[in-house]
Amino acid sequence: MCANYRPVSDKARLQDHFGAPVPTDANWPEEVRSMGLAPAVRLRDEEAPPRREVFLAQFGLMPFWAKDPTVARRTYNARSETADTKPNFRDAWRRGHRCIIPAECLYLPRYDETGKATRWQLSRTDGAPMGIAGLWSLGWSHNGAPVPSFAMLTVNAEEHPLLRTFHRPEDEKRMVVILPESDYEKWLNCPAEAMQGMMTRYPAASLTAEPAPGAPARLTAISTESCTST
Repeated sequence: MCANYRPVSDKARLQDHFGAPVPTDANWPEEVRSMGLAPAVRLRDEEAPPRREVFLAQFGLMPFWAKDPTVARRTYNARSETADTKPNFRDAWRRGHRCIIPAECLYLPRYDETGKATRWQLSRTDGAPMGIAGLWSLGWSHNGAPVPSFAMLTVNAEEHPLLRTFHRPEDEKRMVVILPESDYEKWLNCPAEAMQGMMTRYPAASLTAEPAPGAPARLTAISTESCTST
């Protein structure tokens, strides 16, 4: 799963790739962890174009009923298999509050045989941004004003040639749902009953991992595994 990533910072690149205008006064950090502010893409309520919009939101979904802001430290990822029933996520899932989270890369821990963890970064082999399937919500904040927030949806990665090599050996292997560009519109318009069918594993051959920061060694998956629904 992902608790740390680098959002798309170049506003022109963000707008071009995700087809949504970026607020001119919007700013966000180069790296984001839980409870940090980052851009996400969703459909506007208005029918007039452009239909998509970029909005700034907290990484870590705050359900409308939550009063403790630290909830977001535990809700940055949502298990797609149970998101429609878990209290933190079910309202966003059932209401169809879908979004896409733009990311240049994800940061994940890899453990060696001694149990020591090193940070690696995961990105697309073609250099394009990742569009990660997510849920968004308007949650309560300390001053009582609703704050947009989001969670990344995840699937099991036990059989994924690349993602199964990350996180602690004893932990279940999970990965975020990275959408192909051709599925962006489909995801944003997806009815709630069809959302589960879009929870797929991105092909390992289309992802590259390398130590971060600055290590020269690279690991590029060579599997040609296709996406499969979970």
